[in-house]
Amino acid sequence: MDQGYLNLESLWFALIAVLWIGYFFLEGFDFGVGILLPFLGRDEIDRRIMVNAIGPVWDGNEVWLLVAGGATFAAFPEWYATLFSGFYLALFLILAALIFRGVAFEFRGKDKHPEWKRWWDRAIFWGSALPALLWGVAFANILRGVPIDAEHEWAGSFFDLLNPYALLGGVTSFLLFTLHGGVFLTLRTDADLQERARRVARLLALPATAAVLGFLAWTFVNARENDGIVPGVVPVAALVAVAAVEWLLREKLDGWAFLATGLSIVLITATIFLNLYPRVMVSSISPANDLTIWNASSTHYTLTVMTWVALIFTPLVLAYQGWTYWVFRKRIRRADVEREATSAA
Repeated sequence: MDQGYLNLESLWFALIAVLWIGYFFLEGFDFGVGILLPFLGRDEIDRRIMVNAIGPVWDGNEVWLLVAGGATFAAFPEWYATLFSGFYLALFLILAALIFRGVAFEFRGKDKHPEWKRWWDRAIFWGSALPALLWGVAFANILRGVPIDAEHEWAGSFFDLLNPYALLGGVTSFLLFTLHGGVFLTLRTDADLQERARRVARLLALPATAAVLGFLAWTFVNARENDGIVPGVVPVAALVAVAAVEWLLREKLDGWAFLATGLSIVLITATIFLNLYPRVMVSSISPANDLTIWNASSTHYTLTVMTWVALIFTPLVLAYQGWTYWVFRKRIRRADVEREATSAA
């Protein structure tokens, strides 16, 4: 293999990591808002405000997931095949949850009957809670190691994924995304709903910090055992960021608190990928069976074509999504929503 080929493999591993980082940062607060919907939404106006807060952007945020999956399939087909064969049930549950969640966003406003809205609100909650939990379980397992044989095929069962480290990863992602969503609501709402969102986020900050500390400490031990990289500054910064959230919210520095939760999500995801590299999946059977950026990648030609396509279209996609957030940047005020509801009635 020539050096250019190795560089392309590393480049695409890094690009896929960036796609997952962007997805968790953006979709994380979507999940958080959906999880908090039944707890912060005391009446239909509150729930409508919460849905409207993420309504213009949630589907755009999921584009990051689609591109990450497509890039993995094209750049590292062996990784994609092994991942989907072993994580089939978990990924199916995530996909089903995301589908029902998307349908709920579109259909909850089609009927004014309270029971109709309650059923779709439940779909939003579960469609947010399940992925928030299962993504953490999945990535913790990828890093910890799963049964992959010498032919790079899955050699285990679904229950191999339900180990303590992976479950801690799921709890960590669930709490962190919920916290991220609560802080996001302090930026997008006003009046009593904003204060309740801030109060709930402050309550979530401590358990989220404890979960992040436990997960990163266990990841450090796991990295030493599996010959991974132990990047000290990155996980420490992730922990410091989430630990600062409660104080920032107490001081009503909501924008900084949102940056802190987002930074923690970014750095934890980066920690996972840094500890994986140059592997893409760790085998719990033998290190010789690990999937790496070399034995799981596509051809040099495929990676070259993909690189040119990414260079052309990525700036366009980023510009469009940035424009979307700019257009819908204003705070959603309860008085405006009440006025719209009254006029519609």
